[in-house]
Amino acid sequence: MTPKIDTGDTAWLLISSALVLLMTPALALFYGGLVRRKNVLSTFMHSLAALPIVTLQWALCGYSLAFGTTHGGLIGGFEFVGLRGLTGTLHGTVPSMAFVAFQMMFAIITPALISGAFAERMKFSAYVVFTLLWSFLVYDPVAHWVWADGGWLLKLGALDFAGGTVVHLTAGMSALVCAIVLGKRLKYPEEHHPPHNLTMCITGAGILWFGWFGFNAGSALGSGSLAATALMSTHLGAAAGAASWLAIEWRHRGRATALGVASGLVAGLVAITPAAGYVAPWASMVIGGAAGLVCYGAVVLKTRLGYDDALDAFGVHGVGGLLGALLTGVFAEKAINPAGADGLLAGNPSQLGVQVIGVLASGAYAVVVTWGLLKLIDKTIGLRVDEQCEREGLDLTLHGEEGYAE
Repeated sequence: MTPKIDTGDTAWLLISSALVLLMTPALALFYGGLVRRKNVLSTFMHSLAALPIVTLQWALCGYSLAFGTTHGGLIGGFEFVGLRGLTGTLHGTVPSMAFVAFQMMFAIITPALISGAFAERMKFSAYVVFTLLWSFLVYDPVAHWVWADGGWLLKLGALDFAGGTVVHLTAGMSALVCAIVLGKRLKYPEEHHPPHNLTMCITGAGILWFGWFGFNAGSALGSGSLAATALMSTHLGAAAGAASWLAIEWRHRGRATALGVASGLVAGLVAITPAAGYVAPWASMVIGGAAGLVCYGAVVLKTRLGYDDALDAFGVHGVGGLLGALLTGVFAEKAINPAGADGLLAGNPSQLGVQVIGVLASGAYAVVVTWGLLKLIDKTIGLRVDEQCEREGLDLTLHGEEGYAE
């Protein structure tokens, strides 16, 4: 039977694409509120600049490298360069262009997530070059491994419903490398760097929660029961993450904070992302709750370990993505999604082993390539602003603008 467009599936994927696009400006709000007021615009620019840079990269050849005909399971070809040959074709029950657009929004937000690690100290020129090269060398290959027909991790049986490995783990591990290579902000941690606008941050977190329904439920690529399951799992994971972070923070610090709730819900969303279309609702609450506890611990631990992950990109996205990918191998059920696999609790312990291979390979690859990119950029155009620029703030010194009129 000749495949036909399903208008319901297409409508849902187009809406989901718009929801995921909204997550990048939401990330700008979330990150922007956490920095000092003299760096709010430079932090916004990390997310805003990713929109045009990665959009063009994806359309020109990123999509082709990620989803083109496989070469050894490692990378796609060049048959879709400039999106040629895709107009009028189908990807399952939706137009190929709808699938391209949806995947584009994932590619855009991923390098923007990394920027939380080096906020307030990276040159904007270095960020532009890093974002472009990282998209080519890390995001596109790992997306091919995990999601493309013939990708080696897909063939191995690794499960990643909506990007726990492809998006959050690669971004989080790269963020850790960035934090270490660039070094600490001036006078950190001796001098406190409080968020300048928590209202902005919490607004961004709320919009991220909203957009994440497109991120996860949209990955069903249709508007049926699987999308409904993924949407509910997403919401439950976020709620459990917020609740567990709130509880442990209250216990540890003696008070519950709005920032803690915002951080916890994002941790829950990150961890449920790879599992959203494979696990039962009760399992999504366990995964989200575990993420709140574990990611809180990772954020607390960074000071003791001595690295400056400014906005906790590694502590939330790296650790949360790793945890979610592994727990997918524990809680996945073919009864939820026949296209997936049973996990440890459903009698298939080997799935957990496959998930371990997936996170080790993807994480290690992101670390090595990111380190090489940073060293190359540092030796050519330089990575970090000078001390005077950092003291005065990056908004004025790099962009000639101020976020707030006096």
